[in-house]
Amino acid sequence: MKHLFSLLFFASATLGFAQIPAGYYDTATGTGFTLKTQLYNKISPHTTLIYGSGLWSLFTTSDVRPDGYVWDIYSNCNFVFGPVANGGNQDDGTLGNQECQRYNKEHTFPQSWFGGQVYPMYSDAHIVMPADKKDNSMRQSLAYGMVASTVVNPIGNGWKIGACTTPNYPYSLQVFEPADQYKGDIARNYFYMATCYENAIGSWQTFNASGDTVLDGTNDNVFEPWFLNMLLIWHNQDPVSQKEINRNNAIYAVQGNRNPFVDHPEYVCQIWTNACANLNIDSFQVANVSVYPNPSSNHKITINTSVSVDAIQVININGQTILEVNKPQFIDNHFELENLPQGFYFLKLDSNNHSITKKISIN
Repeated sequence: MKHLFSLLFFASATLGFAQIPAGYYDTATGTGFTLKTQLYNKISPHTTLIYGSGLWSLFTTSDVRPDGYVWDIYSNCNFVFGPVANGGNQDDGTLGNQECQRYNKEHTFPQSWFGGQVYPMYSDAHIVMPADKKDNSMRQSLAYGMVASTVVNPIGNGWKIGACTTPNYPYSLQVFEPADQYKGDIARNYFYMATCYENAIGSWQTFNASGDTVLDGTNDNVFEPWFLNMLLIWHNQDPVSQKEINRNNAIYAVQGNRNPFVDHPEYVCQIWTNACANLNIDSFQVANVSVYPNPSSNHKITINTSVSVDAIQVININGQTILEVNKPQFIDNHFELENLPQGFYFLKLDSNNHSITKKISIN
């Protein structure tokens, strides 16, 4: 358990370049659910965006890839911002029966779980993200979860739909497993929901069958143990990236509130202390894997970990593997990757049938 806490505090220490307004978290002084309520009081008052034009406009700054295309969490499609009439791929009610035709708005926390088109949740940009229309329709309102590794989807960026294999889940249900590189982003979306809507989320448990498997009917703990444990693992495996920091800043500029778990990842275990203390995951999942410098300005990065790594992959934002190293030879727990081209990448490390993914930027 010490490894998990050290990694989360390490992540916090390395995010000094986040543009957090001075004094924004001065009232966040407590621990446990007291801290959660203090954060609720800070982030709950915010500007309610127009679901249509407000979000479409915001996406152009909050969800733009380094190459200028839409940053879609479910596909590797090269979507162009804007209406179809202007040459864009924004959903206009047509097409979308095949991947890469249209992108629309995905509630990572499904709208049916909080009663439908209910504001401000319905247009809260912290949980609404661009997604391929076809992939989004396949997810519907399924809960997120883990799916057997043998399940393969012919479309998407690595997501899967299948029977839930998340440890300790007490149900027989179909779930949607997002790609590894977005699991932490999604987990922090859910911690945000549990906090920003602390006054109401305890009453949402029975609104939707899938939601009922995830929510525990309380305003403090919020999530069922199996789901909370999974979110903690995802939060740890996929630390906060520059992408999330940029998105948090863009949303704050328009909506007026922030996701505190992007700014301060350590708040998660300061709030859900018992769940973190009882977390039961393998050593690679909690290993302190550091990557530096990140962002890198000299086209190389160094990976540091004491865990044996079987393979390293560098994957671009289109899902293409640009570099793969099998059986890398670490020297004093260090391995260096050189001559990396400029861009944003996902660094995937495999060890003993487990993997973690980190986001890296080469300037």
